[in-house]
Amino acid sequence: MVRFIPLRFRRGSRAALPAAILAGCLAASTLIAAPAAADPIDESGNSNGFAVENLPDGGARVTLRLDEPLPVRDAIPELAVDGRVIGAANESADGLTLTVDTTDTTVTQAKRVEVAWNGVVPGTQAAPKAAAPAATAQSRAKKAVYTDPAQPGPYSVERLDYDLGDTATTLSGLSNLPVEMRAAVYAPAGAKGARPVVIFLHGRHSACYNPTTRGTNNTTWPCPAGFLPIDSYLGYTETAEALATHGYIVVSISADGINAKDANFTDDNGALARGQLVLAHLDLLASWNESKGPKRHPLSGRLDLDNVGLMGHSRGGEGVVEAALLNAERAHQYGIRAVLPLAPVDFGRPTLPGVPMTVILPYCDGDVSNQQGQHFYDDTRYSYRDDVLRTSIMVMGADHNFFNTEWTPGVSVAPSSDDWSPANDELCGSSAPTRLAPAEQRAVGTAYMAGFFRLVLGGEEAFLPLFDGTGGTVPSTGRAVVYTEAQQPRTARMDLAPLEHPAPNVTASGFDLAAYCYSVSARVLPGDTPCSSTTATSKIPHWTPATFAPSVPLSPVLRLQWSAASASPTLQVALAPGHYDISDYDALTFRAARDESATGDVDLDVTLVDGKGRSATVRVGDVSPALTAFPSSANTANGISRLGKTWLRTVRVPLDALPKVHLDDVRSITVRPATPAGGVYLSDVTFDTPAVGAGVATRAELVSIADATVSEGNGPGTATMRLTISKPLRDPATVQVQTAASGSATAGQVPAQWFPVTLPKGATSATISVPITGNTTVNTASLQYKITISAPTGVAIGDGFAWLTVLDDDTA
Repeated sequence: MVRFIPLRFRRGSRAALPAAILAGCLAASTLIAAPAAADPIDESGNSNGFAVENLPDGGARVTLRLDEPLPVRDAIPELAVDGRVIGAANESADGLTLTVDTTDTTVTQAKRVEVAWNGVVPGTQAAPKAAAPAATAQSRAKKAVYTDPAQPGPYSVERLDYDLGDTATTLSGLSNLPVEMRAAVYAPAGAKGARPVVIFLHGRHSACYNPTTRGTNNTTWPCPAGFLPIDSYLGYTETAEALATHGYIVVSISADGINAKDANFTDDNGALARGQLVLAHLDLLASWNESKGPKRHPLSGRLDLDNVGLMGHSRGGEGVVEAALLNAERAHQYGIRAVLPLAPVDFGRPTLPGVPMTVILPYCDGDVSNQQGQHFYDDTRYSYRDDVLRTSIMVMGADHNFFNTEWTPGVSVAPSSDDWSPANDELCGSSAPTRLAPAEQRAVGTAYMAGFFRLVLGGEEAFLPLFDGTGGTVPSTGRAVVYTEAQQPRTARMDLAPLEHPAPNVTASGFDLAAYCYSVSARVLPGDTPCSSTTATSKIPHWTPATFAPSVPLSPVLRLQWSAASASPTLQVALAPGHYDISDYDALTFRAARDESATGDVDLDVTLVDGKGRSATVRVGDVSPALTAFPSSANTANGISRLGKTWLRTVRVPLDALPKVHLDDVRSITVRPATPAGGVYLSDVTFDTPAVGAGVATRAELVSIADATVSEGNGPGTATMRLTISKPLRDPATVQVQTAASGSATAGQVPAQWFPVTLPKGATSATISVPITGNTTVNTASLQYKITISAPTGVAIGDGFAWLTVLDDDTA
């Protein structure tokens, strides 16, 4: 057996990577099982063989052989042993082998090994329990926005595409492998002066296709003979043109080279490389913008690079967040003032403070079905003292792919598919009445993407109701049902109770359960309350574990349950003295969802009480669908019952609907059940007024973790690792450390766990102590463990990945 030391890919937008060292050694390995008749089924329906090996370091390696490569997805494939997911899989360069190294040696008794996605083995999930009636938002009054962002503007569109070749640049985040510099440019013809710039970055799709055989290839770059690049970057033309006709310059960039190599040549599945690619294109555009004389470029003087927006689809969503953070490390930053992750992945849980952000989640996402991109919103809410609008949007009936025409059958040039299956599913199948047609889905995407950038970059506040939680609609979205959760800028809100942990102004009594919960059952500490007991992460976007920080607590909220036997259950939130006057705000808002255990109708009464005891009560169901159930499918084929999601929506109680209460002297808010039994999740109680805020390119301090090497020792000990901070901290900060993250050795010298680290005000560096357990066993090589930092507060993440090398100091 040969064990390869993982490669280390450094940050820096164009920095070269030193020659990578692959260290390995031959050792005896014991073959536990390689059944010739093994019959696991991957998502393509292939019959495969598997093997389980004991590793010299004490763990086990599970290998699954495929007849053909898996479909190219943005989600990371996983392996399940006898129906139990054991971890994210490493893909071989040819795509025909998946491996997982694990400390769980019970896998040596495996009877079957299968491919899983997002915690689910296709076709194995149980049917959902009966739920309450689905939300009927279509029947609720919505506020019409007087102008539609999808409507063409006064300019015609001029195309200024460029192509510098398939090997035009190298990226340190991709082991210095060459990639293309290719983009479609949509510009407003005849527009005067410098125009706002919007960059589009597509996600992970096959890189190449054969126009004759219609086969695809995603392991070789540049494309092999007979194959052509798939032009995923051309798939957003409708949205790009909608913006260009209103005076924006849109640059949609190609990332096929990254897609072909991110499974084997990155620490982070390509986030850093994608961020570097965005900045490489901005550098190129900046050089053209400043060109003069005979070599003056057609874009010279036309680009306002102090007013830039980024949209990234799927893995591109994580890529544009990374680009905004990389930009913060530069002495001369681009003005990245708006970021929109579309159906994104979020493998490492960074935050993005200081920048207005809208996350778009498609309900029928069959690729990133656990909608992990929700963490961008959840993790950033209170992470930093910034002053910007944040929104997360759920688009019912939309799949992952059809925002991009090149990923849509019937209109794409290269082969493409619907990521949702089976096609006959009554809720999300291609012919289901609740499923959006491809053109309808693209129209929704155009309305929200164009509207967001025109709102933030162009200051067109007419589009604010699409994003502020008030439920605005425009004609171009047609019959689409869209839900929102929104956090207004800090200066436009008064936070009463985030409901993430106990607070002296919050009291709950009489409930069967009243506890602050986080994460899922398998990921909480003894004695803590999980928010969910399901293993189907696609049902719980807020609490789906992150690939590279699976143990770090997720999205704490207040969980309440009651029954007919409950004794006058009441939740009370008191206002602080000196903050009784709320008359400057528009609404009382909070996020809410029905508890996963609830059946039947669930509702709440919310009461405001002033200083003289006057009160007014509003029923949540009268102002919001937040406590109605999301729809489920009865079709259990292919894991389809992952729907019936739990997702918090913003509830807005307009203050002008409370005439009996003196708004200059409000003392408390009381929440009581309005149904005999039920359960809810609650979060983010605040008074607010819709606004965009003062967004700028993020100026947050960035914390990075450095590699370290230690001797193993013969017993319990610690390894010291160093954190560096880009500039002195203005306030105390915290980061969450995950040890032995995905991709680590399995010897158990570094256990998989998490712990928080507090950084004091003014700090520019710190050290952390990582527990290690030495032994007297002779290892065949020194071993490496991936250490990550994530989910920060008071700081943002720079380089969040490091390798801890444990040197074997034992002799035979």
